[in-house]
Amino acid sequence: MLLSVISFAQTTVKGTITDNTGQPLPGANIIIEGTTIGTSSDFDGKYIITTDQAPPFKLVVTYTGFETQTLDVTSNNQTVDVKMIEGNELDEIVISASRTPERIFESPVTVERFGLKEIKNTPSADFYGGLENLKGVDINTNSLTFKSINTRGFATFANTRFMQLVDGMDNSAPALNFPLGNLLGMVETDVQSVEILPGASSALYGANAFNGILFMTSKNPFDHQGIRGYFKQGITSQEAAGDNSYTDFGISMSHKFSDKFAAKVNFGYLKGTDWFANNIDDKNLPGGTRESNINYNGVNVYGDEVAANIRDLSGLGVIPDVVVSRTGFVEQDLTDYSAESIKADWGLYFRPWANDFEIQYVGKVGTGSTIYQGAQRYRIDGFSLQQHKLEVRNDNFFVRGYVTSDKAGDTYVMDVLGPNLLNELKSHADWFGDYIATYAGIELSGNPQGLTDAEKHAASRAVAESGIPAVGSEEFQQAFDRVTSDTNFLTGAGFKDNSKIYHGDANYNFGETFDFAEVQVGGSYRTYRLNSFGTIYADAEGPITYSELGIYTQLQRSLELNENLELKLTGSVRYDKSELFDGFFSPRISAGLTVNENHNIRASFQTGFRNPDTQALYIGLETNAGTLIGGATDIGNRFTRDYGVSQFAQNNLGQPALLPQTGAAAYTNSFAQDQNGNLVVGNSNFTEPEQVASFELGYRGKVEGFVIDASAYYSTYNDFLANENVIAPLYGNVDPDGDGVLDVTDPQTQLALGALQNGDTVGYQTYTNADETVNSYGASVSVSTKIFGGFDINANYTWSRLDFDVAGNPNFQTNFNTPEHKVKLGFGKTDLIKNLGFNVAWRWSDNYFWEASFGNGEIPAFNVLDAQVNYRIPSLKSTLKAGATNLLAKEYFTAFGTGLIGSQYYLSLTINNL
Repeated sequence: MLLSVISFAQTTVKGTITDNTGQPLPGANIIIEGTTIGTSSDFDGKYIITTDQAPPFKLVVTYTGFETQTLDVTSNNQTVDVKMIEGNELDEIVISASRTPERIFESPVTVERFGLKEIKNTPSADFYGGLENLKGVDINTNSLTFKSINTRGFATFANTRFMQLVDGMDNSAPALNFPLGNLLGMVETDVQSVEILPGASSALYGANAFNGILFMTSKNPFDHQGIRGYFKQGITSQEAAGDNSYTDFGISMSHKFSDKFAAKVNFGYLKGTDWFANNIDDKNLPGGTRESNINYNGVNVYGDEVAANIRDLSGLGVIPDVVVSRTGFVEQDLTDYSAESIKADWGLYFRPWANDFEIQYVGKVGTGSTIYQGAQRYRIDGFSLQQHKLEVRNDNFFVRGYVTSDKAGDTYVMDVLGPNLLNELKSHADWFGDYIATYAGIELSGNPQGLTDAEKHAASRAVAESGIPAVGSEEFQQAFDRVTSDTNFLTGAGFKDNSKIYHGDANYNFGETFDFAEVQVGGSYRTYRLNSFGTIYADAEGPITYSELGIYTQLQRSLELNENLELKLTGSVRYDKSELFDGFFSPRISAGLTVNENHNIRASFQTGFRNPDTQALYIGLETNAGTLIGGATDIGNRFTRDYGVSQFAQNNLGQPALLPQTGAAAYTNSFAQDQNGNLVVGNSNFTEPEQVASFELGYRGKVEGFVIDASAYYSTYNDFLANENVIAPLYGNVDPDGDGVLDVTDPQTQLALGALQNGDTVGYQTYTNADETVNSYGASVSVSTKIFGGFDINANYTWSRLDFDVAGNPNFQTNFNTPEHKVKLGFGKTDLIKNLGFNVAWRWSDNYFWEASFGNGEIPAFNVLDAQVNYRIPSLKSTLKAGATNLLAKEYFTAFGTGLIGSQYYLSLTINNL
């Protein structure tokens, strides 16, 4: 009898969800109105809901890109089929712009969205690469598995001005200060949506939300259940590297055990061969080669920066007064170019009262190998990152805390490896000694063979190279292993790090609590714990910790001016305080005017700031080329070294054999050169936060079937972080009276000049703020529509311009690194014929000049064509896709010093990805 009662009390509803052409819509969300009870449609668009709620009640059906449908359920075992009405991208819901769900049409600022439809149809090799087709978005390709996303310029691969959040967690590696693309990110079958917020966003997201934010949201196991997976197999093709196998697969498993508990786990694996970097252009002599220039220094050649004036070394008049460099290693000698990514994540989700109140625990771990280019070229080998998050949330609030931890693995720096490996195989002293002795022998013997000067140098180099083990030999490999495992950059090239970030943030949306506006309040707290064991940071005495705190509020109100006009006003302000700097307010105001439900005009003023990153604050890295020193005011308390003093200074100036110097000397007692090469007082300023103010005007609307989104902005940057090269004397005072003017008559300054003359100095590269104001402005527009009976076509154009006197500031690099003009086109159809679809994406980039600490150079204009064709197999709930990136095989590059980007050809099978 009890079973009968229970059975009688349950209500079952089933049906099929289709689009307006009758095609099934997998992954549609179906819930009972006013509850969290629901399900999602399967690959065939079918669904079943069982509830103890008696009819009548309503079902609410939602699917991205379609209008929401509400239907009545009046009886048990009712079949409710739903034909969805296709909307457009203006109807899509975004959260990032205001921290609350809203139609992208009504967003107060520019926002780009990449949803399930775009992920499934992208012709790129993965969803992350597909983001490159969005307007205003740049992707700089560092290597096969490391792509750096940026908006609105000022980008390097160490892109500390752009944030990446995965389910609310900052995905940046604590030691590097920036995310490694999607190397350690999300598995494709677990991605729910991606949103990009260009420009300053500090009012809601705090420090470092400076030039834009990427938001990636995963699928909740309460809403998306089952096993989903994909397998991709193909090749990468590059002239330098040839054709190499490429494998990428992932699996997602999620299950709703009850209305109160659900869980999921994801795993992804990728393996391939990186793009070879083989630029052997001479940095010292344009067009020069090793044969034509004895002081050759190739772009992707390491060790040849070790150079010396051989007359100065020998003191012999028969030796010419020329600089000779050692024969370095091409990059292929120092890495095997293997690219690998292994990542996993898992989550436990609790809804204790079977409503929208949810408790989440999420864990993520990943390891990978890739190439990264910063000030040097890094071989990221076995680098690992893990995150653990605990979050409590419902529709109105969230409170979360997470920890991010990294380990460097077997990572090493190829630019540092080159010189130190050469010295290990044959010391610099022996090499130059053999070179000089050979040249002198030819000269002193009267040059009986009648060698030309070039032949004399070639003969000297051949003798100097003798005795060096061949690349790949056992002796070479043993030396290679010794140097890459040594974390002292004066003798080795290895990284050692185990840094952490502890972060907590909260937000509460009062919703309709107040009549005058929708009010949100929130805040965040972050602690950095730097622990490189004295190898990267100035933390030899122990880990460095410091914290940041921020609080914010936002008010949003809609005013109906008349039946055709609605005005939406948004105001936000945030206060942030780092224990290292003064507090900072970041306001944002915006207004959006909606006209006839088809047109929206928006205007906003936003501000942002960026605290100096961990390296800009506390790096203390000694190399043979000099010392990189952070600009924190307490750097002098953390970085001290003893340096040997010249014999001259000991004998004539009474200086001791060893003198200590702190890193603060670079900021308080140093020389520098002005743009004319004159000696001046250096004394870089300690670092302060960067600031930006940005004005934006935009339009979104639908005109005669065309969806249009356009915007223009103007941004002003102050206190731009930059690097300076200075030389700090071991004794004397560069500027005793502190007026910033070099007084060569002062005895203390004369003593400092003597130190400079005797070589009793330390060279530093400092982090400091530029006095110059930097401006940039730009505009973008996208247009999309359907033509010829349902073909999707879209086009976008982006214009970006730097407003800065480059000629008047030759020593200051803005690193704008963005083409002035970009054009992108897309064309495709999900159902060309039954179950068969295709998509084509083409993009063109204007030429631009790349400047970064690794090197500067012109990036030629390029155009790229990507394409894919897919076939759905309903009986297997699968999709088969064949695709190619850079289909035209026109190799190109996006940054100076990286490998040319070739083509990828792949075949993939995706199963049950609803």
